[in-house]
Amino acid sequence: MRRTFSLRMHDYIHFPEGKLAYNERMFTEIAPRYDFITRALSLGRDGAWKRRLVAMLPDVAAPVCLDLACGTGDLTFGLARRYLDGRIVGLDLTEAMLDRARRRNRFGERVAFVRADMCETGLADGSVDVVTGGYALRNAPTVGRAVREIARVCKPGGTAALLDFSKPTGRAGRWLEYWLLRTWGDFWGWALHGNGEVYGYIAESLRQFPDRERLRAMFEDAGFEPVAGRRYYLGVTEVLVFRRRAW
Repeated sequence: MRRTFSLRMHDYIHFPEGKLAYNERMFTEIAPRYDFITRALSLGRDGAWKRRLVAMLPDVAAPVCLDLACGTGDLTFGLARRYLDGRIVGLDLTEAMLDRARRRNRFGERVAFVRADMCETGLADGSVDVVTGGYALRNAPTVGRAVREIARVCKPGGTAALLDFSKPTGRAGRWLEYWLLRTWGDFWGWALHGNGEVYGYIAESLRQFPDRERLRAMFEDAGFEPVAGRRYYLGVTEVLVFRRRAW
């Protein structure tokens, strides 16, 4: 029997504590279908985008890597394949996601999965060489806090690489992107959960998310410099790569 997601999105996502609670409940609900829905929503391109992100990372000997909002582990395992001598940590808020990631783990003890808020990772200052996130920052309770946490744990000269939906700077572009994502998300929400809000959340979360220029500025203000970027589907999604300044 299909379960129905019951939390009302607009009652939760407009303040940090509510967004945190909503995300934990929502991702617990969708965990069994998460791999399917990420492929469906991206028309089958999600895996290719994540592989491209990993390919854009620098060559580092035996790095410590942190994958934020790791979900079922796609990017985490991509890091493990890229850095054969690396130590990889996948971090997620939702235990149901982590359970699935742990069951998929074929890399032994050098890949670990931990439950934590991406704004409070619990890792030491300057302890991470590579930070990644697939659809991570947009789900942070507070984007600014998440960026500052990435800067805190990232070593000088380290790398942050992120895949997410990209918010246009112009009003017309934002309106078009919102309605495209809202319509597509609602369709899959009704089809899989009997509630359009489940994936309609993607479009709604972009209302509070900084546009692509402001997001870059936030990272630069936190001590990063842009290294590379690549957009997909006419700019609907984007991979951004930053380097932590050494001074």
